[in-house]
Amino acid sequence: MMTFTLDFSSILNIDDEQFEKICHNNPDIQFERTAQGELIIMPPVGAESGNREMDLMGALWLWNSKTKLGKVFSSSTCFKLPNGALKSPDAAWIELSRWNKLSAEAKKKFAPICPDFVVELRSESDSIKTLQAKMQEYIDNGTKLGWLIDPQAKEVTIYKLDQTPEILTQPSSLDGGNLLPDFTCNLDFLWD
Repeated sequence: MMTFTLDFSSILNIDDEQFEKICHNNPDIQFERTAQGELIIMPPVGAESGNREMDLMGALWLWNSKTKLGKVFSSSTCFKLPNGALKSPDAAWIELSRWNKLSAEAKKKFAPICPDFVVELRSESDSIKTLQAKMQEYIDNGTKLGWLIDPQAKEVTIYKLDQTPEILTQPSSLDGGNLLPDFTCNLDFLWD
């Protein structure tokens, strides 16, 4: 199954409220919206990819449950980035004081905030170029740290604010640096 991008911009501009209705009326489909207003339809991932996502998200959640430094979000969460795009990383984390500045109403909808940390895990149906562009979009909108994990190529690309992406080949683990102190994520399970 492939990801599809539909461009209605010449006949229809899908605003935030319409996008939210599309999502709620089609709960079995995951959508994103580009900054240009294109609608992206993403297929569900296979069991292996879903399990890998959960392992990564679980490690992040466990670290955060101990440190209480922020909020962890699943791949079902859509964030409204400063450029207007509505994006859903496979896992995300937002520092607690930034999250607490949002109104209660904003937290209930597609939160108008760019996560501090994002993870994208490439599944069989994902285009690596599309994911690289998505990661750069997160960085351009304020993400401080991002991991693009590509099990097919056995590579991880580390994205950091104001730095050139760094590619690692089959790392056994990654750490969260100063942003996520003492967070280490074992990746050996990805390379088997």
